[in-house]
Parts: sequence; C-alpha cells; structure tokens
Amino acid sequence: MGKFSKYIWLAILFLLLVLIRFFEDTLFYDPYLTFFQNDYLYIDSPRREVAKLVAFTTLRYTLNTLVSLGILYVFFKDKSIVKFSAIIYALAFIILIIIYLYFVINPRQEDYYLFFNIRRFLIQPIILILLLPAFYYHRLKN
Repeated sequence: MGKFSKYIWLAILFLLLVLIRFFEDTLFYDPYLTFFQNDYLYIDSPRREVAKLVAFTTLRYTLNTLVSLGILYVFFKDKSIVKFSAIIYALAFIILIIIYLYFVINPRQEDYYLFFNIRRFLIQPIILILLLPAFYYHRLKN
C-alpha cells in the first residue's frame, strides 16, 4: 500500500467515525443524548427502554470498534496490533457495559457525572485515541 492510498484509507475511516457521530440522533436510540446536553445534574433520568438502549449502544460501540481497528491496521500494517487491540476492545466492552447497565438500571443524581463518562467510552472512539499514540510510541522505542 503506497503512502497516498494509506492517507486516503485513513481519511475515509476517520470520516466514517465522524459520520457515526454526526448522525447519532437518527441512527441510534439514546435518550441520554439530549439528557446530557441539558443541566443533567439537576433533573431526573429520562424514560428509557433498557434492552433497546443496550442494543443500540452495543451497535454503536461495535461500529466504532470496527472502524478503529481498520484505522490501526492501515496505520501500522501489523495484524498482531489489531488482534491485541481487538482483545482490549472486547474486555473494555464487557467491563464498561456492566457498569453502564448498573447506572441505567439504578439512576441516581449523584452518579450522573460518572455515568456520563462511562457512557462516553462506549459511544465515542476514545480507546482509539489512547491506543494510537501508545502503539506509535512502542513502535518508536523498538
């Protein structure tokens, strides 16, 4: 893969992440999108369908994960990095979705800020933002 095609693929993949974020209102069921845009520390948790919410959160996490793994592969061209990253994404999902479910089922105003941040890791490609520089640094050290 030449340099030009590498940059084209990276641009397309990053554009996909942007499009997932841009169309989040229409693609995904998430009553917390508007809830956290308001003064959420002083209002009650919104009505929600737990199974539907978890399914759409899982879908969004999966889409972000697949695109992120594609970015890591195009950037490093190393399947072992992609395999290791997939394991990290899977473990992170299991841990985060359990905590997320606890906050969805037991909403308390004093937990909203922590819930907001746990939810952010599930719906945004934050893990990619952590892995990309970590693998780059590791590559420089070797």
